[in-house]
Amino acid sequence: MDVAEALGVDESMLWPKAMRAVVKTGPDREVVSVYPYRSACPTSVWAELAHSTERDMILAGYTNYFLWTSLPAFRATLRDRAAQGCRIRFLLGDPSGAVTRQREEVEDVPLTVSTRVRMTLAELEKLGASSGVEARFSSGLDAAAHVGLSVFRFDDQMMVTPHLARLVGHDSPLLHLRRAQDDGVFDRFAQSTEELWERGLPV
Repeated sequence: MDVAEALGVDESMLWPKAMRAVVKTGPDREVVSVYPYRSACPTSVWAELAHSTERDMILAGYTNYFLWTSLPAFRATLRDRAAQGCRIRFLLGDPSGAVTRQREEVEDVPLTVSTRVRMTLAELEKLGASSGVEARFSSGLDAAAHVGLSVFRFDDQMMVTPHLARLVGHDSPLLHLRRAQDDGVFDRFAQSTEELWERGLPV
């Protein structure tokens, strides 16, 4: 640092490789954390994101069921956020759709995809229409894309899970993103999710 000051130049000019190793400067600066398993991300991270969202929360996992079982008082959190003016949307897979049935065969687990979707639908019903929380099923044409990628947006932060082969969501990787630029990784996922929502069908 003293050398850079003495020469009147930025540290990145003197040690570009070292600075790139420490400070993210490209599109990857939007990556906050990477977890090899979604279940490896602390519940406290999810809870903080949900509690702090002020404008836009879109939960576009195919089932979203783990949010209800993992986050304390999640229903109360949603009510509070909605009451404060936050737009909250759930994008789900159709529990009786063909893609859901196919995915159940692939995963071959006792807690089936359709059961997990219905758990979320039951929780949304408990919230009631007056809560202001919106919900849609992804369209039949989009379901195959939706089932393979879960996107959870909390204002300018996002959790993304690409589902691997036969693995269920908690065993698949997770990316924690924070928006830092136009048309970056965050915006690409956000735009795709908005397109799925726009083509979605009423629950």
